[in-house]
Amino acid sequence: MGERTANVHDGDIGATITGLAAVIHDRRTASPEESYTARLLTGKEDSLLKKVVEEACEVVMAAKDHDHDHIRYEAGDLVYHLLVVLERYGITLEELAGELDARRH
Repeated sequence: MGERTANVHDGDIGATITGLAAVIHDRRTASPEESYTARLLTGKEDSLLKKVVEEACEVVMAAKDHDHDHIRYEAGDLVYHLLVVLERYGITLEELAGELDARRH
């Protein structure tokens, strides 16, 4: 578990995810030696996929503990790593939105 984030305030999830996805996309051109995200985008596939599983497990463990702040923290890690997966495999946020929209009907 990482260090809990201090001074968290409510935000706009759409703007936040869009902005984070743009930063992740831009990291494609960064040096893997200087950027964790670039390493995940260009490194061994299993390294990234293991991180997604690890972060999902940490969300579950935090939920089992009924720890609100810890759930939020680990969910942030999971969403970040999921966005890296989407970028690595060329799935846009618009495609993801379309998938989710199609399930609402």
